Amino acid sequence: MNVLVVGGAGYIGSHAVALLLEAGHNVTVYDNLSRGHAASVPEGRLVEGDLHDQARLRDVLSTNSIDAVMHFAAFAEVGESVRDPAIYYQNNVVAALSLWIIFYLFFKYTPWGLSMQATADDEMAALSLGISVRFVYSAAWIIAFMTAAVGGAFLGAKNGLNISVGELSLLVLPAVVLGGLNSVPGAIVGGITIGVLQELSGFLLDPYFPGGVKDTAPYVFMVLFLLFKPYGLWGWVRIERV
Repeated sequence: MNVLVVGGAGYIGSHAVALLLEAGHNVTVYDNLSRGHAASVPEGRLVEGDLHDQARLRDVLSTNSIDAVMHFAAFAEVGESVRDPAIYYQNNVVAALSLWIIFYLFFKYTPWGLSMQATADDEMAALSLGISVRFVYSAAWIIAFMTAAVGGAFLGAKNGLNISVGELSLLVLPAVVLGGLNSVPGAIVGGITIGVLQELSGFLLDPYFPGGVKDTAPYVFMVLFLLFKPYGLWGWVRIERV
């Protein structure tokens, strides 16, 4: 699999690159070297560039036929974020949104992305068009496992390995249902919405209903939302006769 590791010249990113190469993947590192080191990247793997340069990022994605993206380019120093929050907003929020936009375009317009969408929509039709459904499923599971592993590593580093990591991962369900099961932008918007809803419910309702309103609010909201929008905000509405 062709994997683009953004921020792969940093400490965590370079270790991810080493593990990916060891597993037999073809890895391309995209880093502006503002905090990383070129010496941490194997020879011939580094493409120097900034996440804000969308034209260069699109060129890297298409030239290397990227199948999956791993993002390690965020700043992570608490003291600095307090002293200069603007650079953290610019790098961690704006740059991440740029990467999400590129990833959305990848799913919508590239042959790989269209193959995955076609398989999700109608497996038999995809097979009739010559799409390797088995390979698409394999690629989708690999991307999912890689993403889950990275997310689990960050959560474990922050909270330690305990049952709360698994409970937090369950919040993916209301986030994806809200946005629509087959919508990448919907999953992003759903995740942000559920996070804001959870914090607001904890702040506003916990004083009146102590005992875990913050933890249950996303699931109550999901059930109520499904009553009115069963396909999510941007999910495909499918009516099938049986």
